[in-house]
Amino acid sequence: MKIVRVIARLNVGGPAKHVVWLTKGLSAPQFDSLLIAGTVPPGEEDMGYFATELGVVPIFVPEMSREISPKDAVTVWKLFRLFRREQPDIVHTHTAKAGTVGRLAGLLYRWLTPGTLLGRPRPCHFVHTYHGHIFHSYYGPVKTRLFLTIEKMLARLATDRIVVISEQQRREINEEFAVGRAQQFAVIPLGLDLGVYAQWQVRRDIFRKELKADANDILVGIVGRLTEIKNHELFLQAAALFKQEYAVGPSRAQVRFVVIGDGHLRHQLGQQAQANGLGDDVTFVGSRRDPENFYPALDVVALTSRNEGTPLTLIEAMANARPVISTAVGGVVDLLGPPLSASDDGAFVVCERGVRVRPDDARGFAAGLAHLIGNESLRREIGERGLQFVLTHYSKERLLTDIKSLYAELLTRGTGAS
Repeated sequence: MKIVRVIARLNVGGPAKHVVWLTKGLSAPQFDSLLIAGTVPPGEEDMGYFATELGVVPIFVPEMSREISPKDAVTVWKLFRLFRREQPDIVHTHTAKAGTVGRLAGLLYRWLTPGTLLGRPRPCHFVHTYHGHIFHSYYGPVKTRLFLTIEKMLARLATDRIVVISEQQRREINEEFAVGRAQQFAVIPLGLDLGVYAQWQVRRDIFRKELKADANDILVGIVGRLTEIKNHELFLQAAALFKQEYAVGPSRAQVRFVVIGDGHLRHQLGQQAQANGLGDDVTFVGSRRDPENFYPALDVVALTSRNEGTPLTLIEAMANARPVISTAVGGVVDLLGPPLSASDDGAFVVCERGVRVRPDDARGFAAGLAHLIGNESLRREIGERGLQFVLTHYSKERLLTDIKSLYAELLTRGTGAS
């Protein structure tokens, strides 16, 4: 089975790891997989090293970029030519831009290849995975409506199956935003290499020693690109409120905040931390390539995003039995599980596998954080439940099995119309 997988860029984040794992896992003798990627623009971190480490060699299309550009026409033409050369059974696109240019090129391949002009489309199937979506919180209303219209058109004309990574995401995309038909959707959760984290207990002190953290210090970390959608501004606001309202007396020195990741907002966020009086309470450590070391070192893992699919950082935190607190966006709701209790004012909800807070609510986030920090047994229970949940549902092996089943079902059906 020949698979061509397309992603806009291999920048730092869950989608890059996802496509590399799939390309590596779906290989000979049963599969012939090819990964196509755009180039990572200045200001974003390149995760090409991850592909190199796993022996995956992508084909790069330099004109493919995140933003709308006249170069998109060149990208579509190059992808069309690549499809003609490779003659894939399945083209699987990931992320918004790759989904647009890849499926447009797919329309050309399906109908404009020699031998297809008499009304018989080329027998190739097209799958698109939403790792998140751009239907709110990314752009203004006009641009958002344009992108939504394009996605609806592509779902109708150039997509056999739409993959989402959580049930909550399916409800948003299909029911709330009316993209695609219900029967087009398949919910396939993320999967990751859990073996990397198998001995997390013995690595807890590696990163803590680097930060010169005492054994009693509580480290609250956030992991991700320093970009607007991740909303690190909220994390710093919540840290400042926690310091002002909850950290009193000796405990103030015991809680430290760690920002792991880099991006174009690094300088701005550093200024905000100083302006909020956080001083030495916040440490920016930049990008790291050792999640097996920094996750075990943290006592709480936070996420403050305005929009998410299913964030890999929370799954990785759970794989290390770390308790999590997150804004209730996208697939986070499914990931944290059913609610167990809530604060009297509704500012935060304690769920089976983490604490959730309303988006953009710094005061609620600080209150939820204080509740977690003040209750060691709750942190331990949430961490243990999260670990068992991830071991059961988020292995790389399960991901590969699910994708293989999806592809087999498509090929069994024969030539697909969207």
